Amino acid sequence: MSVEAAHDAHGHHPVQYHQFEDMEQQNETYIVGMWSFLVTEIMFFGGLFLAYSIFRMNNQAIFTEAGHRYLEVDKGAFNTVVLLTSSLSMAMCVYYAQKADRVKQLLCLGFTLLCSFVFLGVKAMEWSKEFAEHHLPGANFAYVSDAHLSTAKAQIFFCLYFAMTGLHAIHVIVGILLMVVLGVLIAARRPGVKYYMPVEMFGLYWHFVDIVWIFLFPLFYLIPGKR
Repeated sequence: MSVEAAHDAHGHHPVQYHQFEDMEQQNETYIVGMWSFLVTEIMFFGGLFLAYSIFRMNNQAIFTEAGHRYLEVDKGAFNTVVLLTSSLSMAMCVYYAQKADRVKQLLCLGFTLLCSFVFLGVKAMEWSKEFAEHHLPGANFAYVSDAHLSTAKAQIFFCLYFAMTGLHAIHVIVGILLMVVLGVLIAARRPGVKYYMPVEMFGLYWHFVDIVWIFLFPLFYLIPGKR
């Protein structure tokens, strides 16, 4: 007898796992587990945002010059639009998962995946420019300042820039891998993803990735400081 048949024989929902009393408890477990994970991610990024705030407060001139002179606001703004669009398509994917519409679910997931590749492609273009100008922190770091500001302090800015945007990019890559797995499972009609909750939990993760960028974009590209 299959797992689904065994569950049906005992009056359980076909996708209810044996360790749960009912679907409500199973859903609550999904939600609590995901939010617990996201809280740890918030604390992880929170430390970096705190470091950014402290260094910027003490070195506003270099943060303003480096951010406004070398970072490309148009590319950052474009990537912001891309990620916001991907959040919408991911929300639609969750909606169609709840409606058990497999085709539209896959279309929305595929569009979200496309947006994530576009985001990484634009980010790679930005990073390649910084690499070419020797802004990667390390022995070969170089920085030209019109105001003759400290090269060491400029390196702090780019350390935070690469650390925070790089960590965010890693989360995007993890999201891409998860989307590919979800897409394959949905296309194969696997029992676990006929149930909408796994897709909804991934949706929460993807919205978190988007929200982190919503903070990164203005902090590095837009907010002016004192020269």
